[in-house]
Amino acid sequence: MIAVIFEVEPADRDAYFRIAGELRPLLDEIDGFVSIERFQSLSDDGRVLSLSFWRDEAAVAAWRNVEAHRVAQAAGRGGVFRNYRLRVAEVVRDYGMRERGEAPSDSVVILGLGEAKSPGSRGS
Repeated sequence: MIAVIFEVEPADRDAYFRIAGELRPLLDEIDGFVSIERFQSLSDDGRVLSLSFWRDEAAVAAWRNVEAHRVAQAAGRGGVFRNYRLRVAEVVRDYGMRERGEAPSDSVVILGLGEAKSPGSRGS
C-alpha cells in the first residue's frame, strides 16, 4: 500500500477546494484507489493536508496521469498554491485495534492481543 501525503498552503483557498471537489469523483475511477481524507492544520491555519492511500505505485501513476489532474497541477503551480510538499511512502504496517495481523510481534506479546506476523514478514 502507498500513502500520498500532500501538504498545501493555498494562495486561493476557494479555488483549491473547488478544484479538489471537481477531482474527487475521478479518484473512484482509478483501479487501486483506496481512500482520501483532508485535514486542516491545528498549528497553521493556512495549511491543509490531503492523505490518500493507494494499492500500489501503478495506481498512483494512473492518477498522476489523469488529464484533469494534470490541469489541476498546472493551476496549483500557476497561482492556486502558495507552497506545497508531496511525500509518497510505502506503508510498512497496517493494523488497528481489532485487525492485528500486521501488528509488531513485540506489541502482540506485551499486550497479549491477536497474532503477529512471523519474523521477516511485513508485520515484524
